[in-house]
Amino acid sequence: MIKRVYVWEFPVRLTHWLNFLSILVLAVTGLYVGSPFLFAIHEDQFIMAQMRFAHFIAAYVFTASFLLRIYWMFAGNRFSHWDQFIPVSRERIENLFGTTAYYCFLREKCPHVIGHTGIAGATYLFMFLVFLAEIITGFALYSQSHVGVTWTIWGGWLLSVLNVGVVRLIHHLIMYVIAVFVIVHVYISWHNDIAERTGLTSSIFSGYKSIEE
Repeated sequence: MIKRVYVWEFPVRLTHWLNFLSILVLAVTGLYVGSPFLFAIHEDQFIMAQMRFAHFIAAYVFTASFLLRIYWMFAGNRFSHWDQFIPVSRERIENLFGTTAYYCFLREKCPHVIGHTGIAGATYLFMFLVFLAEIITGFALYSQSHVGVTWTIWGGWLLSVLNVGVVRLIHHLIMYVIAVFVIVHVYISWHNDIAERTGLTSSIFSGYKSIEE
């Protein structure tokens, strides 16, 4: 018997798609800011200014989405709870090793779980740290033109530890880490959807997965 289970609450789905859209805008505009590939042909065109503005707006959206998702680790249901990302229970630890063995072709079937698998939770935890590093380095660069306590707290302090060139390089390289994650994330989602037939792909739109009792 198949039953529909409400797994991904609205804030989880909202932050997922806000992350996707903001990362897309940040990647395109960030590449342009670092190495312009469009040039103005009229004196009233301000392409760089427009790209930087879009980059900053997307950065604010991404940061707000990140903070909401962290908050929802404590306020959301059991599928979005923090212990789904940090394996503290025996069940989650066993699932982590089991799913790792599955993706290493050491076992035939992936351990059953309704929400995130153990390896998915650990991967997302790593990506949350990557996102945090991207946000801090981004605001560190932003603080060069925005002086004040707020910008110092958000990232300006980093410039007293690393020089601007290193911070910019880290910020740029993290973008490629995120790009690789997005590609692998899409592939595994489709793969697991086909293999498990739980409606995994559609669940990020509806929130519901189809689970066999």
